[in-house]
Formats: sequence, structure tokens, C-alpha cells
Amino acid sequence: MACDHSVETFLEMLAAERGAAENTLQSYRRDLEDFSDFLGRKQPAKASADDVSGYMSDLTARGFAASSQARRLSALKQYFKFLYAEGMRGDDPTRTLSSPKKRQSLPKVLSLEDVDRLIGAAQAETEKEQKSGAARLRAHRLYTLLEVLYATGLRVSELVALPVSAALRDARLIEIKGKGGKERLVPLSRAAQAAMKDYVALRSAEGAYEGSPWLFPSHGESGHFTRQAFARDLKALASSAGIDHSKISPHVLRHAFASHLLQNGADLRVVQQLLGHADISTTQIYTHVLDERLRDLVESAHPLAKR
Repeated sequence: MACDHSVETFLEMLAAERGAAENTLQSYRRDLEDFSDFLGRKQPAKASADDVSGYMSDLTARGFAASSQARRLSALKQYFKFLYAEGMRGDDPTRTLSSPKKRQSLPKVLSLEDVDRLIGAAQAETEKEQKSGAARLRAHRLYTLLEVLYATGLRVSELVALPVSAALRDARLIEIKGKGGKERLVPLSRAAQAAMKDYVALRSAEGAYEGSPWLFPSHGESGHFTRQAFARDLKALASSAGIDHSKISPHVLRHAFASHLLQNGADLRVVQQLLGHADISTTQIYTHVLDERLRDLVESAHPLAKR
């Protein structure tokens, strides 16, 4: 490591002017010493933009997580900003560098068996003798919400705001107005179609919510069932079905829809369209599913895979 008094000067500034704690100072020292080790004989204060870029690439090659790389770059940015402000160099080689982006993590995904158990529990509730017409309607509403959500992968805000006309048409596709007013068509399973029609028929038989334009009406301000109420009912159903309720939410079911499609051979672009993602990069959080599918394909089909 090349001797460079600018690092000590920088650390002294952090301690004196910013009141940095000892642990913070040690962290900065380790990061800057690692950078200095990478540079070899060149002093850190003399590093170029290419040196910093090379160091970041080296961190990647060494297997550093994006969060760790971002912390190292933050330390370098603070260091070179200090040198520039103090007139110790005429430029900041980190000025145009941005922090590495963390790979977007995939939310919890339910197994196909858990989804089947959840929907089965909701359906069983519709077949039980209920205490009142209102309780019967609530059971059918939850079952219908689940069937439609898993059939379409709708955002929960899109799901609860479906118009009642979606159940009245005898169509395998429904039109959804998503984010930014963009419209898309999503297919309905036969089970979802049947659940919607049965629920609307039950509403009519009970004389409930006549004239409401919503498929899932309520007496609240919006006029339709809320996301929060659906999430609450979903967790209660999960608990009754013996599934950890902390792993369940409408968003998790949307992700289960996408993951299960990909596991069974769907194209990523098709899933992007169904989910209503404007950019394919958003859908690419599911690439791990494709990776697993490709690995399984090679292991099962390659003649030398089992050697």
C-alpha cells in the first residue's frame, strides 16, 4: 500500500468536523486501505476515474454484494469530494459514477400446493351453512377475489376496482385499465368466470348492492371493497387453512401467478404483458425461475448430464 497522508487528513476531518464515531472511522479506513491495496504503488489521492471504475469491477469479481460495493463507492466519493473541496486535486474522479443497483429481490412466492389449498379453503367456506346472507356474500366474495387474482395476476388495486360488467359478459378476456391509464386484456379461467357469475347472482338474490357499478361493492367511501380489507380477509383465510399468514398477501398471489406461469413454460414477454409492466426489466425479477427451468431442462434432457 502506497503511503498517502491525504487518507489520514480525511479521517481527521471526519472525526473533528462531523463527529464520526470510532466504528465509522474504522470502516472508512478499511475501505480506503482496500482501495489503496488495489492501486498498488499509486497513491489514492492520485487515482483516476479509470482507477475507480477498475476497483469497482474488481469488487464485483471478488463477489462483493451490490450493497457492499455501494458502501465502498460512498467512502471513495466522500474522500475525493474532500480532496476537491480542500484544493488537494482539481477534479473528482467519482463524480460520474453511480452506485451499483441492488438486484430487485423477489417477494415470497407460494407453492402451487399452497395456492390450491388456499383457494380450496375459500371455496369450502362458500359451501358451508352460513349464519346470514351477509356472511354468505362475504364467503363468496373472498373466493371470487382469489379465483380472479390467481387467474389474472392483477394488481390488487385493479382487482378490487373491477366493474360488475366484467362478470356479465360471456368472454374469456377482460379489459383492465392499469397504471398510467394503459389498457390491457387478460384472460379469465373458467373457474374465475364461474365464481364471478355465481357471486353476482347471489348478490342479486340477496338484494344487495343493487345498482352498484362495482363487482366487489362496499359501503365505504370508494364504493368498492378495499385493498386493506382484502389483505385482512386473506390472512385470516390462510390461518384457517394452516398456512403461515405472514407469507400471504394479495401481492404474493400476483407473484405466484407469474412464477407458476414461467415454471410451466410461459414466455417472459407474455408474463410482462399480463402483469401490465411497462418495462421488461421489471418482469426480469423472475429470471431466477427461468434459470431453474433451464437447469432442470439440461439435467433431464442432456445425454451427459447424469455422468
